[in-house]
Amino acid sequence: MSEPLPTDRPLLSVRGAGRVFGKGDASTVALENVNLDILSGEMTALTGPSGSGKSTLMAILGCLDRPTSGSYHLLGQDVTRLSDDALSAVRNRTIGFVFQSFNLLQRSTAIENVELPQVYAGVSRHARRKRATALLESVGMGHRLFHRPNTLSGGEMQRVAIARALANDPRLVLADEPTGNLDSHSGQEILRIFHEMNRERGVTIVIVTHDPGVAAQCRRVVELLDGRLVGDREVTS
Repeated sequence: MSEPLPTDRPLLSVRGAGRVFGKGDASTVALENVNLDILSGEMTALTGPSGSGKSTLMAILGCLDRPTSGSYHLLGQDVTRLSDDALSAVRNRTIGFVFQSFNLLQRSTAIENVELPQVYAGVSRHARRKRATALLESVGMGHRLFHRPNTLSGGEMQRVAIARALANDPRLVLADEPTGNLDSHSGQEILRIFHEMNRERGVTIVIVTHDPGVAAQCRRVVELLDGRLVGDREVTS
């Protein structure tokens, strides 16, 4: 179990973050001087038009990329200074990912997909099978444990992806357009599961979305435009 974070310290803190791709005349500024704190237990939407920097910021928050300037602290640690191996360990231990395209292994069953992050974490076969079963049951997939992705609907695949994101009991879940490939009913069911994760498990959730309807169901909306943070507001019910 993770050590509790001091109440006066954000779960994640970005300061003066910039990200430039390429060099010289061929360079592109994807992020510029972004400052952002997210507290433990928040459910935040990250919005903005295409090219606004949402995916770039998500990659930095998920330790999949590093800013070219500024800093990023996760659980009080400056992860921008970590080696690639150390960053990989942080991702596996602390962060869960949910993607628009599901990113499931097509030749593996639902339960095998959920077990995979636990394999990398060194969890025993018996323990990971037990946890994967419980997680799939918690998202309504207990009857589809041994089905492969090509036999599942889009909503079912996303449920499996959410269970996989929770496999190692992460403090932070990052979801990139998680309802983008789903019909409206399936999308609402996925958002309901995110709310349950947030409320019952205390998981901090950041959802990248261009859909204002999805953003409105989060407690906080952070808006990017041309690589800059231009809005940060609480959603009133």
